Amino acid sequence: MWRKLCVLVIAAVIAGLGTFWFITIPAVVSAEALPAYTPDVAHGEAVFNAGGCTSCHGVAGEPRTMLGGGLALHSPFGTFYAPNISPHKMNGIGNWTEADFVTAMKKGTSPSGEHYFPAFPYASYTHATTQDIRDLFAYIKTLPPLSGRPRPHQIEFPYNIRRLVGGWKFLFMDDKPFAPDPKQSAEWNRGAYLVNTLGHCAECHSPRNFLGGIVSSQRFAGGPNPEGKGWVPNITQKGLKDWSDKDIAYFLKTGELPDGDTAGGLMVPVIKNTSQLSDADRSAMATYLKSLPPVEGPPRPPKKA
Repeated sequence: MWRKLCVLVIAAVIAGLGTFWFITIPAVVSAEALPAYTPDVAHGEAVFNAGGCTSCHGVAGEPRTMLGGGLALHSPFGTFYAPNISPHKMNGIGNWTEADFVTAMKKGTSPSGEHYFPAFPYASYTHATTQDIRDLFAYIKTLPPLSGRPRPHQIEFPYNIRRLVGGWKFLFMDDKPFAPDPKQSAEWNRGAYLVNTLGHCAECHSPRNFLGGIVSSQRFAGGPNPEGKGWVPNITQKGLKDWSDKDIAYFLKTGELPDGDTAGGLMVPVIKNTSQLSDADRSAMATYLKSLPPVEGPPRPPKKA
């Protein structure tokens, strides 16, 4: 009896490991899946601004187009350092193919076939259109190549096992493309697209569970700063009920709050990006954000005396 039980346990373990290995295979986008087209570099620049690429990959004190990386992103799982995504052939993405770039943005998989850690917000970028991603790649290739190589991530075991990220993707990553809501206006849908895909607003403005996945029932409801200091505000109508559409659009352009105060902390580089968008896109984002129903976020700890 014990022998049969041991055989069953071993078989179950092998089956479990096999299932885990299968569901955590890094996904890729093949070159054959990308039909021929003419890149729109000007549109790629707009995607670059909407996606906030320079917020993480920019070099402090340099123009926004210098994408040498190096910014430290602190988290409960360790410290991640934004990589060099300039067109440098050795230390950047100068040798990447278009399929490599689309795979990274939409699947979170590196050219070497490894999972990227979700500090890279591909869980939001995956919903963007492939054309937007291809245009973004075309624009980045026009930027200055930088030779610097940021330091390696500082992540403790077991979080440094990249294969486990495949399990995280299975649990928390939905790679369905953005689908417009036919019941809403074109402006609302444009705003929903920008906020939920390229703008990846939920990545910071939502609380996360112990595995680092967004708590879907409290999406956009704010919570602790992922870097461990401060509090990210609720941007549903629970937090923005006193803001008008115009207030939100003006804030995205200038960083100025309705009470005359100005944005600080992590929102400063975000505003530098959204200020580059068209008035129509900022207005669309405001229309969508203003439509979000009020959601109660996690309780905020009392301020220290």
